[in-house]
Amino acid sequence: MTIPVTNLNASSREPSFSLRCHGKLLDLTAPVVMGILNVTPDSFYDGGKFTEESIMKAHVEQMLLMGAKIIDIGAVSSRPGATEIDGKEELNRLIPAIQLISQHFPNTILSADTFRAEVAKQAILNGAHIINDITGGDFDDTMFETVAALKVPYILMHMQGNPQTMQKEPLYENVVIDVFKSLQKRIVKLRKAGVIDIIIDPGFGFGKTVTQNFQLLNNLEHFLLLDCPIMVGLSRKSMINKLLEIKAIDALNGTSILNTIALQKGISILRVHDVKEAVEAIRLVHALKL
Repeated sequence: MTIPVTNLNASSREPSFSLRCHGKLLDLTAPVVMGILNVTPDSFYDGGKFTEESIMKAHVEQMLLMGAKIIDIGAVSSRPGATEIDGKEELNRLIPAIQLISQHFPNTILSADTFRAEVAKQAILNGAHIINDITGGDFDDTMFETVAALKVPYILMHMQGNPQTMQKEPLYENVVIDVFKSLQKRIVKLRKAGVIDIIIDPGFGFGKTVTQNFQLLNNLEHFLLLDCPIMVGLSRKSMINKLLEIKAIDALNGTSILNTIALQKGISILRVHDVKEAVEAIRLVHALKL
């Protein structure tokens, strides 16, 4: 394949980044794990499990003890066909969770998973440090300027369509090049808006077929050319489940295998449900470089 950047050799680069997270510094010299906390009733794998405060707190404590460096809190399900909720309902779910976790784990870096600029603002004001936007700014045209004003890192994810439509025959001329160019254009817009710390996420499972997901994974190292840390969310996704003909609950082994491949291709953040196994994958892959 041909990538429209020629002055770098992706295969020879050793990515090294750090993020300024609203008063905290996150070193990405070695990859880190982002643990998932869904405070939703309908997420594809763990919906409804962590809506009570005591269970929520215990789950976060366990993820931190296992080695998570970031906790990503989401209040809107993005599974295919998920029911839409309004911003008020999202705030009612998200802000109490952020307040609870920041109060009990004040040294923890928190990511708010939202595509609404006002929700992003309230999340940061209430203790979050990073904004994780699955729409890459497409759903709220004030998101980029809001993040710039907040001076926080922004996770730029690629998605074709929206959660209600994204898996209905997603089409690309070349999925790797198309996703690359889409992220590249948005990085330029983010830089112009004044956003300094950008993390990119190719959006596995968001408007891609199983084949397209594996094409992206097979070419993941090319995204290093965008000169941003890369986050991947492969955890228990349908690209594993459909190929192996299993359910999400049985997809931990497949997740660990794909996470290992992603680590070998230079990614910086693994977004996962299962922290212990992801931390072990990082340690094992790191041992190859000793």
